[in-house]
Amino acid sequence: MKKIVNTDKAPAAIGPYAQAVEIDGLVFTSGQLPIDPATGAFPAGIAEQTRQSLTNVKSILAQAGLSMDQVIKTTVFLSDMNNFGAMNEVYATFFTEGNYPARSAVEVARLPKDALVEIEAIAVK
Repeated sequence: MKKIVNTDKAPAAIGPYAQAVEIDGLVFTSGQLPIDPATGAFPAGIAEQTRQSLTNVKSILAQAGLSMDQVIKTTVFLSDMNNFGAMNEVYATFFTEGNYPARSAVEVARLPKDALVEIEAIAVK
């Protein structure tokens, strides 16, 4: 049975979608922009935006009773692939070495609100 996951510790959806959906032991997050839920603003720079996007993912998963160690797949959308290295440095700090999820990272033409990064995740209970 499908269950909607929502938390006020991550930004509210800016469209007709849920922060995450849980079904059959899997939790699928929507792409998380680097919006600070307390201020509604983006931090400056790719490192800070990556940290905020992943903090939002982490908060949503926590609401579902999961940790980042239970993430099995992520997709990282970058507005500029030249930011890959800086994003990757921050990204690595959110996961336990040796237990990294599968990942895709792609450059896109533009992200909502002109963000530098957006990250989605799939986790398993």
